[in-house]
Amino acid sequence: MSVSAPQQKDIQESPEAGFGKRPLGKRLVEANTFWIGLVLVALVILFSVIAPDSFPTLFTFQTLFIESAVLLILSVGMTFVIITSGIDLSVGSVLILAGMVAGKTMEAMSGGDASKAGWGVIIVGLVVAVVTGTIWGLINGVLVALAKIPALIVTLGTMGAALATAYLLNGGSDLRTVPAALTQTLGYGTSFGVVPNLVIVAIVITVIGAWLLRTTKFGRYTFAVGSNAEGARRAGIGVTAHLLKVYTLTGFLAGIAGFLSLAYYNSTTISGHTTDNLNAIAAVVMGGTSLFGGVGTILGTVIGVFIPAVLRKGFNIIHVQDFWQMFIVSWVLVAAVWFDQRRRRRRNSR
Repeated sequence: MSVSAPQQKDIQESPEAGFGKRPLGKRLVEANTFWIGLVLVALVILFSVIAPDSFPTLFTFQTLFIESAVLLILSVGMTFVIITSGIDLSVGSVLILAGMVAGKTMEAMSGGDASKAGWGVIIVGLVVAVVTGTIWGLINGVLVALAKIPALIVTLGTMGAALATAYLLNGGSDLRTVPAALTQTLGYGTSFGVVPNLVIVAIVITVIGAWLLRTTKFGRYTFAVGSNAEGARRAGIGVTAHLLKVYTLTGFLAGIAGFLSLAYYNSTTISGHTTDNLNAIAAVVMGGTSLFGGVGTILGTVIGVFIPAVLRKGFNIIHVQDFWQMFIVSWVLVAAVWFDQRRRRRRNSR
């Protein structure tokens, strides 16, 4: 079956997918990533000037990166989902569930107290967390791609189911016996003297995600499905199979994030992750990924993660009250989306 010219254009000429032929300078200035990157740099400079003795320090940036590492991993997976014109509201709950199942497994293997468990038990816990997240992601994919249920409804339901399951596994409370070797090595450990191990893991996953999205057939299919699912199907792309893979990938990354969270917080910290899904979506959208699909970059997502993180860190240092922080960060998100939509309409009208 032939593909119409508009469909080919949607699939093959998305500038965000790397197919544009415009001059590099013009593409750079028109790219949303360029402008939000400038915003991030401006915020860092602003807080460095306002609090020169507190903000631009090694400790501040170490804690900033550590606190953002788990959310960054979730946001990488969310980028793929949103580019396909989907959504996943369950990632925060899947993170909690994966950490809880991993923690309970390590507890069971250690006779009820996992604090002194060795690396054999820890590796089993990691595998269990990843498998738990992957299975949950696959469930989302089956319901979205095969059962054709809207992603918003599916992941809203699985969000509640995953969170309820985590509560049931430990009687409604957090699990607090985590192997000391895990927290000391992955949670608080550093490499090269200054780089937190947690951040290294997040960087590796982010680089792999960027490579997967920009240079592989999987990434090209992701853009194609989000740009025009029917056109992609007529071009021979297995849209159903690809959506299954994307949601499974997101669950896989949520499982890893759950294990890293367990290592850092030395607990499942259920209440601390209930809004991670919204934070991940906000970071991805703020980074320039379109909620309508077909457009997005991992670099933009990285910047989108750090803009609110820098705002919160800077506000804490200069003693801005929490409710003002929420107010300002929320409006920054709205402004970023408005700017993105305005820029896209201007570009499409040419």
